[in-house]
Amino acid sequence: MAFLTKLSKISPLARVCLSRCMSHVPENTVYGGPTPQTADRRVTLNQLKQKYKKGEPITVVTAYDYPSAVHLDIAGIDICLVGDSASMVVHGHDTTLLISLEEMLVHCRAVARGAKRPLLVGDLPFGTYETSTSQAVDTAVKVLREGGMDAIKLEGGSPSRITAAKAIVEAGIAVIGHVGLTPQAISVLGGFRPQGKNVSSAIKVVETAMALQEAGCFSVVLECVPAPVAAAATSALRIPTIGIGAGPFCSGQVTPKFCKQYACVRDVIKKALSEYKEEVNNGSFPGPSHTPYKMNPDDVNGFFKELEKLGLNKAASVATAAAEKMNTVQRPDTEASQK
Repeated sequence: MAFLTKLSKISPLARVCLSRCMSHVPENTVYGGPTPQTADRRVTLNQLKQKYKKGEPITVVTAYDYPSAVHLDIAGIDICLVGDSASMVVHGHDTTLLISLEEMLVHCRAVARGAKRPLLVGDLPFGTYETSTSQAVDTAVKVLREGGMDAIKLEGGSPSRITAAKAIVEAGIAVIGHVGLTPQAISVLGGFRPQGKNVSSAIKVVETAMALQEAGCFSVVLECVPAPVAAAATSALRIPTIGIGAGPFCSGQVTPKFCKQYACVRDVIKKALSEYKEEVNNGSFPGPSHTPYKMNPDDVNGFFKELEKLGLNKAASVATAAAEKMNTVQRPDTEASQK
């Protein structure tokens, strides 16, 4: 009480100085009330949900360092993913399995310093979330608290991965799921192999994506699956899908790896990102050449029938239309190659 009495007697200038010393947060943030969102502020889940509801494509680009992150800011990309693919792209390993959590945190912090606008998502590296839900939550907390991320991504759809995703969401952390080709599971998959190419595998992709949605994921990555499968999953879900080599029917796209350029790299990257964003927005990316994973006609028909048995009639219709569209688009290329 005596302290408050003395505080009331000091000069206004001294009171301002004291209040700033007592808080590490700027005064206008503490006392100024909420401020409106602007184009320069961080992308939020609500903004992504609004884009999804309006049918606007979502752009996602992977970055591992500060310079790349700055380029994403300039280009206005929606989501910046700090992927465990850094294990291969940056550290030179043959798989994503060898990168540690501490190494991932270094990449996350560097990206967080450079990307001020995109929603930041960090991969949970292999071996850091599979043992228990407590381990999964602890790792996710570290990625946000020490890595500066806004959300995390985890791979796979086994019961333990679904449980981990649910626990992380319940801990108050936003999660992106990841199905199809999951590089952390290459020992089970037998290498980097596309998924969803036969009926059982295609149905598994859709059902796993739905399970991740029910666990609370706000989005699901579909990697290396045929376009009709991605279309069916996108139709069956109430959350955005992000495609990697999964055709043009997803809610958003992740770019492929950058190639080394012997040129003015800044201008090349800026131009490439701008063109990528424009092509995603106008629907020209991904085209047939970026949708290489196919199902044979019998498996396509079997997949449609299985979807209908599951009561996913709309998903079956969407998948049918996707298959027909891809066949129509690719037929001229085939005819040209035969001439």
